[in-house]
Amino acid sequence: MEREIFLNTPCGTLRGTETGRCKRFMGVPFASAERFAYAKPVDRWDGVLDATKPGPACPQNRAVHEHLEHPTRLFYKREYREGIAFNYGEDCLNLNIYAPKDAKNTPVVVYFYGGGFDSGINWESPFEGSALAERGVITVFANYRVGPLGYLCHADVKAQYGREGNFGLDDQLTAIRWVKAHIADFGGDPENITLMGQSAGAISVQYLCLNHDLKGLFRRAIMMSGAGLFPKFSLPKPAEEARAYWTQYLELAGCKTLEELRNVPLETLFDAVEKIKSLRKDSIYYTMPVVDGVLLKDAVDKLIKDPLPLDYLIGYTNNDMYAPIMAYIGNRFGRKNGAYIYYFDLNAPGDDNRAFHSCDLRYVFGTLDLSWRPYGERDHEASNEMLDYLANFAKTGDPNSANLPAWKTAGGVRTRVLHIAPKATKMGHAHYFTMLKNMLTKGDPKA
Repeated sequence: MEREIFLNTPCGTLRGTETGRCKRFMGVPFASAERFAYAKPVDRWDGVLDATKPGPACPQNRAVHEHLEHPTRLFYKREYREGIAFNYGEDCLNLNIYAPKDAKNTPVVVYFYGGGFDSGINWESPFEGSALAERGVITVFANYRVGPLGYLCHADVKAQYGREGNFGLDDQLTAIRWVKAHIADFGGDPENITLMGQSAGAISVQYLCLNHDLKGLFRRAIMMSGAGLFPKFSLPKPAEEARAYWTQYLELAGCKTLEELRNVPLETLFDAVEKIKSLRKDSIYYTMPVVDGVLLKDAVDKLIKDPLPLDYLIGYTNNDMYAPIMAYIGNRFGRKNGAYIYYFDLNAPGDDNRAFHSCDLRYVFGTLDLSWRPYGERDHEASNEMLDYLANFAKTGDPNSANLPAWKTAGGVRTRVLHIAPKATKMGHAHYFTMLKNMLTKGDPKA
C-alpha cells in the first residue's frame, strides 16, 4: 500500500511516497546547468516539490534515433526500457532516493548508470532501491549528462571556465557533493558514502577514485564491468586533442560557433551525432571523459598507480563486453588494492545470451520480478545473496556475514574471486576459457 508523505529539509519541502519499509523521493534536483556549462548545485526550491515521480532524463541520441533494427539496441530496450514512458529535458540533473522508513545515520550508496557515456537514465527498470532499503541502506540513483551534452570539448569552454569537457563527470561529482551535504535530511550518514556504477558508470567511479582532491568525500567504491586499466588506445585523451572531433561535429550541425550550437534544437544536436558516426569509427573515444587537469589531472595509466585508499568491490560477467579483458584488468586492479571481486557466471534464462553485460544489475538491486525473463529459484537465491553482500559492504567495507558464503579479498598472486555459479556461490577463480568462448561465439547480446 503506497501512501503520500512529506519531508521538510533546509532545501524545502518534498512530497514523496512510502511503501512498506521504504520511503521514495523521486526527481530531486541536485543541480542546474545550461547547455555546455558546468553544473551549479541546487540548495533551495520554492513551495512543495513533487517527488512522487522521476524527473527528466538527459536528452540522448536513442530518444531521437531509436535504431530498432540494430539487434543490440533492441535487446537492451526490451531488457530495461520497454513499456516505460521516459521524459527528456535539459534540466535533467536529479536524484531518485530510496531510504529505509526509519533511516538514521544510515549508510548511503550513490549509483551511476552505464550506457557508453552517450545514453542512460536513472529510472530504467533495474534501478529500484526498495530491497536495499529493507536491508538498511539508502540508495541514490543519479542522472548525469551524456553524449555531446556531457562530453563536448571546445576552446570557448576552456576560455570561460579554465577547463573543458567532462560535463557529465562533473555532474556526478556535483551529485556526490550534494548527497554529502544533504543526505542527513533523509536519514543518511554523510560520512559513509559508497559510490557504485556499472560499465560507463563504473569507469566514471574509477576516474573519481583517481583524484586525491576528493579524499574524504566518499569511503568505498563498487565497480561492475568497468574496473582496471583499459588498453591505452581507449583511455581518456587530453582535452585539447578532442577539439578537432568536436569542431567537425559543429560543422555537421551547421554551426560556426559554440554559441550557435548552444541555441539549436535538440534534434539538430542528435542529427549531427548520426552524421559524424557515419563518417568516423572513433566517435566512442571522443564522447567520453578527457584529461582536463581538474577532474582527471593526468593520464589514467599514471593516476591508476595511486588511487584513493578506499574499500573496493569489483564484478564482471561471463559474457561481458570483451569479457577476458574485463576480467584481467579488474583482477589486476583488485589484487593491487585489496578488493573483493565477484565473477557472475549465472546465465540469464529466456535466451542464449549467457551472463550478458549488465545482467547482474537486476540481481544486485532485487528487481528480477520486473523482467520478462523466467527467473528461477537459484536466480532469486543469488539475488538475495548479492543484496546482502552489497548492504554489508556499504555498512562496513566487508561484504561478509554469518549467513553468507565466505568472500575473501582478491589475494596477491592468482586472483581469488567469489564465483556466483548455477548451483552455488563460493570462492573460486574466473573461467577465462568460458569468457573467451562466449566472446567469440556470442559477442554482444542480441534479441
